[in-house]
Amino acid sequence: MAAGTRATGVDSDPLLIGNFTVACTGGMDATFTAIADPTRRALIDALRERNDSSLFDLCSRLMSVSGIAISRQAVSKHIAVLEAAGLLSVRKTGRTNIHHLDTTRLDEVTAWLNAHTNTQEEA
Repeated sequence: MAAGTRATGVDSDPLLIGNFTVACTGGMDATFTAIADPTRRALIDALRERNDSSLFDLCSRLMSVSGIAISRQAVSKHIAVLEAAGLLSVRKTGRTNIHHLDTTRLDEVTAWLNAHTNTQEEA
């Protein structure tokens, strides 16, 4: 087995994004890591309310809606973690990056949580 590979065969080498380290395990591990931070959850909420937003729009909404005062550089780092987890994609329109929320990973986590919640209720 190669170094950095789990018994499941998934590459688990960490990805360093700014001061954030994200395990590149994909799937639910990366999703749980990404949504563990309240600022990233606020970014997900902002994109859920108004998808396809620029960095400027996201920073403005974090301040006005969530009361989170944060620099654009810090938001960019949080966006990179969300992107590495597969929760959003970024496309360039001219000089502006547009951020798009992809809820596929969140749906997977929701299904997993529902399955485990239902198991607990039936026991």
